[in-house]
Amino acid sequence: MKIAILSDTHGLLRPQVVEHLKTADAILHGGDINRQSIVDELRRYAPLYIVRGNNDKEWAEALPHDLTVTLGGVTFYMVHNKKEAAADLTGVDVVVFGHSHRYLQEDKDGVLWLNPGSCGPRRFHQEITMMMAEVTDGKITVEKITIPHEET
Repeated sequence: MKIAILSDTHGLLRPQVVEHLKTADAILHGGDINRQSIVDELRRYAPLYIVRGNNDKEWAEALPHDLTVTLGGVTFYMVHNKKEAAADLTGVDVVVFGHSHRYLQEDKDGVLWLNPGSCGPRRFHQEITMMMAEVTDGKITVEKITIPHEET
């Protein structure tokens, strides 16, 4: 199972990101979507699991603050800001979050923490990134995807 993991699109779905979404069996979005139209477009490519970010205002009130989903035998816990993650992560294999716009892949006490970075508008002179994961027989491998951009 191929899973696209992204966060902090902030109202921009880049064509390079869409190309990866077209190959995904599921999409995990760590929040800060900024517009319902982005949610609608994401849903066209694959089943979408999404949480509300701090910039997702009134339009996003129905989106969950955090979400747990099992895909291919791997249990994902999603929250926008890792500081707001549940204290008890029993049974969770992977935590997906966003907020900082900084790519992170880190194993902490047997839980894989993933921040795909931001693939929306470039901010803070950081690279534009997302992740593609492969889940097979309850195991996950993650690939960092760097999206080229024009310097302005």
